Amino acid sequence: MISTNLVGRRALVLGGGKGLGFGVAEALAAKGAEIILVGRGEETLDAARRAIEAAGHICSTFSADLSDHDSVSRLIHAVEDEHQRIDIVLLNGGGPPPFAASVFDASVWEKQFTSMVLSQMRIASLAGWAKTLAGEVAADGVTINLLLPGRFATDRTKQFDAMDAADRGVDAAVVAAESQAEIPAKRYGTPAEFGAVAALLASDAAAYVTGVALPVDGGLSRGML
Repeated sequence: MISTNLVGRRALVLGGGKGLGFGVAEALAAKGAEIILVGRGEETLDAARRAIEAAGHICSTFSADLSDHDSVSRLIHAVEDEHQRIDIVLLNGGGPPPFAASVFDASVWEKQFTSMVLSQMRIASLAGWAKTLAGEVAADGVTINLLLPGRFATDRTKQFDAMDAADRGVDAAVVAAESQAEIPAKRYGTPAEFGAVAALLASDAAAYVTGVALPVDGGLSRGML
């Protein structure tokens, strides 16, 4: 049986201080990987590091703002200096702050594009993106996959539910219940469940899986992808 353990692997987890990123970091650590957490808030990163270390795993942190080119450059150089080899990279980042669709602030979207697209491509040294890249590096034993999260029980989801509830004048629990009712699994997912899928894809057991976009959404996607 092909092993799913990640002992001896080193994982760079962007946005790993909380939410789905932390869920992935925990799952990778539980499989034996050494974890490097990246995020903006040092207090949040330190708390996440302590939690992973308390479980008996190796973890370090780098503070970086993915929307700032200089900060990303410092991150890349620091990782290269301190860790000559990275085996697993999770390209992950927080979305824009919650606001109504009718509100448009170009500076917010420009900053978000830098954070979620340009900076993540630089960190992974991508020559192409997703499917094209997967085809280019598959023969080298490198796999590239996309995880498409549905609705998860994270702070961001709570913010959206609260914002919707305030607009409608109802309790946030009502909005959350309605949202979960639309999901075939009838609940929000947990960061740990998302992390488990990421850990599997990062293991030898999924070495022949590359170039796929995998929904992790409790059945919310109505088509087979």
